[in-house]
Amino acid sequence: MEDDLFEPTPEIVLQCRDLNRYLGQEENRVHVLKDVSLTLYEQRVYSVMGPSGCGKSTLLYLLGLLDRPDSGAIQIAGQEVSDLDEHDVSLFRNREIGFVFQFHFLLKEFTAGENVQLPMRRAGLLTPAEMRDRADHLLELVGLGDKIDRQAQHLSGGEQQRVAIARALANGPRLLLADEPTGNLDTQNSHRIFDVLQSIARETGLALLIVTHNRQVAEASDYVFTMQDGQMVE
Repeated sequence: MEDDLFEPTPEIVLQCRDLNRYLGQEENRVHVLKDVSLTLYEQRVYSVMGPSGCGKSTLLYLLGLLDRPDSGAIQIAGQEVSDLDEHDVSLFRNREIGFVFQFHFLLKEFTAGENVQLPMRRAGLLTPAEMRDRADHLLELVGLGDKIDRQAQHLSGGEQQRVAIARALANGPRLLLADEPTGNLDTQNSHRIFDVLQSIARETGLALLIVTHNRQVAEASDYVFTMQDGQMVE
């Protein structure tokens, strides 16, 4: 009975240790990330803030397996991913990681539902009917259940960004990475997008990491990482 009095310890979704990344040629090499370490837990919203050029986007690309560190280790969903080959990285990324960017990158001639189904088609695990049902569910989750057959080009900016969030959730990722997801929106839509992202993190159990310049977004997060000159600062 006593154990019921305590909440279970949240599960770690991502850990990275001592990440370093250099850019440029040897004689002009720039140390962009310097021994960066962090831990992300399920059902939590994290923000990364810092001046332009401090390494925020570089960190996001490393954690999203779109780039490789020069040194350091990354573990996602209990798996060491730093040494996976390109094929396995691609499969793992499509299954375990979702991305939301400042610009939604939707296919404008495709419907909202078809855009959401794209990562599912790549994974090849569901039938067409199952993909349609899942797309419908995810669009309902972001408040666009009635827009599944609407072409992306006929949606508002805020609606397009919500479709992009639904697409990022297509394969049930454990980690969701967002790079300035509200940076291209007005204040009202910015609040709505953050509320959607926060609710999804709570309800689905994923870990959400947002790179942002928006202090209101950061202050509404569970934890804020601050970067300066390629390092995490307290």
